[in-house]
Amino acid sequence: MEFKYFDIPGVVEVMPRVFGDARGAFFESFSAKRMEEAGIVGNWVQDNQSRSDRGVVRGLHFQRPPHAQAKLVRVAAGRALDVIVDIRKDSPTYGQHLTVELDAARYNMLYVPVGFAHGFTALEDNTLFLYKCTDYYAPQAEGGLLWNDPQLNIAWGVTNPTVSPKDQVLPTLAEFDSPF
Repeated sequence: MEFKYFDIPGVVEVMPRVFGDARGAFFESFSAKRMEEAGIVGNWVQDNQSRSDRGVVRGLHFQRPPHAQAKLVRVAAGRALDVIVDIRKDSPTYGQHLTVELDAARYNMLYVPVGFAHGFTALEDNTLFLYKCTDYYAPQAEGGLLWNDPQLNIAWGVTNPTVSPKDQVLPTLAEFDSPF
């Protein structure tokens, strides 16, 4: 595995070593030992999967403490533009966002630490998005930021996105009081 670190502390892109031949491909999608060596530590307790068609935007979501989650995300089919926003109050990068294209053909993953709002847009139909999480889903701990907040100015990579009614009424960063 190779690891790419970003200017926003704690965020890591993971590029596994892929073994391919005429039969297809094989790769190690998770190794606690390799992740820990790269600074990715977590008690991974839940895996989630979503399927989205091109232009669907999901996010920006997080769970509040005591149910805050770190996530290791990847795409099993298709491509997605993954988006994270630093919502750690004392962070020098508070309010900054980062985008990484996750591509099933590249097998890359993104580690999203606790204290980040997370979302993505599907860049292809039938995009399968996988989430490995460090805490169980807790509906009472749900939180989020408005996906199209002008202050964040996120380039989602699609026009006329499909967004859930719930995601259309989340607060902007200016209206938001971070629990992190």
